[in-house]
Amino acid sequence: MPPPFPPRKSAGQKWAIAGATFGGLALLGMVASAVLHGGQSSGGDDGSPKYRITVPQTLAGGKYKLVKDVSEQADASVPHDGAYAHGLKTAGGQYANGTTTLVMMGIYGTIDDPATAVDHTLRGMTSDGNTDVAVPDRKITPGSGGDPLTCGVDVRRQSGQKITLSYCVWADSRTNASVAKADGADLAQDPQSIDLQALADETAKIRTEVRKPMG
Repeated sequence: MPPPFPPRKSAGQKWAIAGATFGGLALLGMVASAVLHGGQSSGGDDGSPKYRITVPQTLAGGKYKLVKDVSEQADASVPHDGAYAHGLKTAGGQYANGTTTLVMMGIYGTIDDPATAVDHTLRGMTSDGNTDVAVPDRKITPGSGGDPLTCGVDVRRQSGQKITLSYCVWADSRTNASVAKADGADLAQDPQSIDLQALADETAKIRTEVRKPMG
């Protein structure tokens, strides 16, 4: 008779796969966004208030705790200037709540074309050839109000394991960031079962926690 619970080693391996893959995927999306191809550049600052992306110790009102700040690593991988963005810096972190891994990754500076920034973030998430769109992205307005977020679900294939990743992305003239999640206890979660409205509501809260005025 098989044991009633999976061995701890197996659970640990799944957690490691979820964490490593998820962090790399979110970073890949942001790097692709920062390559900045094809935007319409104004070539200057529009004078709007400046904001930065921070990496607090907790997110979503304390629900997620910081595991690793990857800002230094990410900033070294992302161009600081490009076709339609200038003076960019990168910040991000990996967070956890039980078996759930959450990665927040963002760039900040002057972004001339926010719509293109969102598009490049989304394309970067599936550009490795091992990740497929499971639930097409759509704009969702958070229940608390505020600017809409672009949210969807991808499925990544790694080491014979399917990993379901849900995400939300936003961009404005100063910041471009993504929030993505995976559950280590159910890596192959049915993509259709994910409540994207709830994810958008949670991401809106995170947006207010990480997007802070400069100065």
